[in-house]
Amino acid sequence: MTVKNASILLAHGSSDPHWLAPFEQLLERIRTRLDNPQARAELAYMELAEPSLQSQVRSLADEGYGHIDVLPLFFAAGRHLRKDVPAMLDNLQRQLQQEGRDISITLHPPVGLEPEVADAISQVVVRQLQ
Repeated sequence: MTVKNASILLAHGSSDPHWLAPFEQLLERIRTRLDNPQARAELAYMELAEPSLQSQVRSLADEGYGHIDVLPLFFAAGRHLRKDVPAMLDNLQRQLQQEGRDISITLHPPVGLEPEVADAISQVVVRQLQ
């Protein structure tokens, strides 16, 4: 049996809809570039906005996803990514497994640490300086 995989893009969250809009646009941009019809990408927020990380994980688990990759849309791993989010995900995974759901959740490093992100930011800054 093949395990269904999904990815959650995790942003901090804000009560300001103007702050949320770029993340929703990013998700749509990603979805339009996916070649695999089985690939699933969703967006979640740590706090101050919906859907929450917990509700998004539960929703995907309800749909039968057995593995979820959490990709933080952060530049670096501060306290939230080093302590809060791992504890939240460990607790959630434990709850789901106690409910009889066989699910694994992997928290990845923040996308801001990827070389391509640093290159893109550098290009923008250099362009502004020239």
